[in-house]
Amino acid sequence: MPKELIGLSCVCVGMGEGGTIAMLGRVSLVDRFGNVVYNTFVKPTSKIESYREATTGLDPSHFKEAVSFETVQLDVAVWIRDKIVVGHRLWLNFQVLGISHPAVDTRDVGLYFPFRDALSTPNDVIGLPTLVWHLMTRKIRKDYIDSIEDARAAIDLYRSESENWEADQDRYMALRTPPSRF
Repeated sequence: MPKELIGLSCVCVGMGEGGTIAMLGRVSLVDRFGNVVYNTFVKPTSKIESYREATTGLDPSHFKEAVSFETVQLDVAVWIRDKIVVGHRLWLNFQVLGISHPAVDTRDVGLYFPFRDALSTPNDVIGLPTLVWHLMTRKIRKDYIDSIEDARAAIDLYRSESENWEADQDRYMALRTPPSRF
């Protein structure tokens, strides 16, 4: 029986000088059909220097009833355990969450070679909106980054190619390591 799929996406705010260091601001999980199974704002662990409002749409009001980072970290770890996690630039999501997941159980649409090759960019990680537009003729992020929308888009991209992806999983495993610079 195949493992259950779960889509993951995070939105970050900035901490540190100039707000350049990513800190988890929101996390969303969706099931294989795009239904939201977990969605929350995360209480900052450091002073937020930049809400990155132009791209995130977030402001202080979003964090009034936010959940502690430790609770979110544990919740997400429980939700993804023994599942295939689908997303875009998953290594960044896992990094801000401070968790790991077996590489064999990740499907990163940004690293999937046939998607990159279809856009004639085999050596680059393409942005999720570009992938979704070129491969599905669908627009996302019309206003701001929405972690629910991004998780759904990643799941949809994966499902559009899942049979081929899984058939060639061993071959692509070596090609899906994150870039050396990010």
